[in-house]
Amino acid sequence: MMEKKETLSQTMNYLRDKGYSDDLNLLDDRIENRTKEKKYPIDQFDVDQYFRFEGISNPDDNSILYAITTKDGHKGLLVDGYGKSGGQVSMDMLNKLKIK
Repeated sequence: MMEKKETLSQTMNYLRDKGYSDDLNLLDDRIENRTKEKKYPIDQFDVDQYFRFEGISNPDDNSILYAITTKDGHKGLLVDGYGKSGGQVSMDMLNKLKIK
């Protein structure tokens, strides 16, 4: 189990030190590894852990940080808003990223 720090940026720095160095973006039905210039469909990556952050003064600051490993061994971080700022993605992607 990875350790959550007080802030999003502190947790991201901690995870980068643990090897999650790639920058990931959420697309409709896949993630994009901008560092490696590759795209991964839902069945080609696993969510190792996630961390939820809630904005104290502004609910729009709510976000979820995902630590992800791709099937070809790349590790990266994906930050996504939730609530009002959450992105529009496919139902399959929502199920993959579902907070348990």
